[in-house]
Amino acid sequence: MKKIALTFFIFFTYCCIEVKAQVKHTRVFVLDSGVLANNKNRLLKKDALLLPAYKLLLQQADSALLQGPFSVAEKKNVPPSGDKHDYMSLAPYFWPDPSKPGGLPYMRKDGVTNPEVKEYLDKEYMPKMCSLVNTLALAYYFSNDESYAKHAAALLTTWFLKSQTKMNPNLNYGQAVKGVNDGRGAGLIDTRHFIMVVDAIGLIQQSKNWSAKDQAGMKQWFAEFLHWMQTSKNGVSELNAKNNHGTWYDAQRLAFALFIDSTQLAKKIVASATVRLHQQMNEGGRFPAEIERTTSLHYSSFNLQAFFNIAQMAEKTGFDLWHYASSNGASLVKAFNAIKPYIANQQQWDGPQIKPYDFEGDAFPLLTIGAPKLGCSDCLQMVKAQAGKKAEKSRLNLLY
Repeated sequence: MKKIALTFFIFFTYCCIEVKAQVKHTRVFVLDSGVLANNKNRLLKKDALLLPAYKLLLQQADSALLQGPFSVAEKKNVPPSGDKHDYMSLAPYFWPDPSKPGGLPYMRKDGVTNPEVKEYLDKEYMPKMCSLVNTLALAYYFSNDESYAKHAAALLTTWFLKSQTKMNPNLNYGQAVKGVNDGRGAGLIDTRHFIMVVDAIGLIQQSKNWSAKDQAGMKQWFAEFLHWMQTSKNGVSELNAKNNHGTWYDAQRLAFALFIDSTQLAKKIVASATVRLHQQMNEGGRFPAEIERTTSLHYSSFNLQAFFNIAQMAEKTGFDLWHYASSNGASLVKAFNAIKPYIANQQQWDGPQIKPYDFEGDAFPLLTIGAPKLGCSDCLQMVKAQAGKKAEKSRLNLLY
């Protein structure tokens, strides 16, 4: 960890000035700039409750410095367009049909991932790139170490902006099903990781390693991608999805609309999300389309996480989705209360779940966010009870 060698007076002055600046200038959407600034202030004062998570973040960021950059142009598989700059992936739950010649068309095995998916490097590289950028951007924000911002910028400009390596702003060939299509609307679930990218850009925006040209280039890229999402066949198909795909579609659209300063569109997307909530939830606060899945607890959590992201961003439009209730009583409060006993590991899930449930990845974020947003007084204790000693090192401590 970088040591801060300041006198008490300079330290105090820096805390006051720097935190005020971060609140004003840190432009994030899913994350809360005020919470981040407060936690940065606490770290400057060496708050023992946050230091374990901070130390781990810096260790992870140091590791991230040694990885990438990555590019869609690196893949061996050539998309039907003939342009390696077009993103390409296979649908994870589709397998060769042994009863058909050549295995075509592929058949569905819900919840069981075809290892052939890993042969398509875009699907491997994109979430990795987004995760590394997120880690580096957070490390830069909390430490002011420019090396982290520099590498985050390199990862971003390589994937999105440089002519020889950039991804074209479309997902025409996402989650293809061999023998059926070259790509489908469901492929847009892959790009949900871009939500953390637009927040990461806000975290490094004040760095000397992030230029106005970089910022303009990213806004242009996401404006073009958002246009594709709302006008293409695949994009419109995902718009009409009645399950978590539709929710994550709106979460992405909202993040990108806010990023490019399209306030009116952002408000329309929030309104769209309220309709989804009304249509997707049953009287008991569950999502029937997710209950049908073979990993139903995961997908129920996954869908609620998308709604939580939308609710976080909806605050930027002045709308309180956290406490909104539709005419049929559907609400995030009801959904959260319905799933809480299961993600807190207090009751055994009563639906199909053919894989072990990932409490750390799926449950802990919901419980941590639910604590302040939905008034869950015992949620943080629930996390600590399950996480044990790992709780003090959780990155969630720095974000919420």
